[in-house]
Amino acid sequence: MFEEEDQDHTQMIEIHAELQRLSGLMHDAGYIPCTEFVLDDVQEEEKVFHLCHHSKKLAIGFGLINTAPGTPLRIRKNLRICKDCHTSTKLISKIVGRAIIMVRYANHFHHF
Repeated sequence: MFEEEDQDHTQMIEIHAELQRLSGLMHDAGYIPCTEFVLDDVQEEEKVFHLCHHSKKLAIGFGLINTAPGTPLRIRKNLRICKDCHTSTKLISKIVGRAIIMVRYANHFHHF
């Protein structure tokens, strides 16, 4: 289980490396981070940094480095997904060619 801006996981260096790789590919595909809902009073680049460390993105990075290519990722979450996570997950799914399913409870899920 990941929390926002989690740094305690034993594979955090690898997870961040994967997210950095994906960030570059997303940027090349035209992705623009949606920072309008970041409520912290910080500079734009720090808002983007915070978005990169949402628990859903950490879980996606973990799943990508620990499962076989092509297999779907199923991520269980207990909170709503923010607009940026929704947009970036769609793009990541397309880039890596994998289904990403975010499950909130039995009848509420996002399928990318």
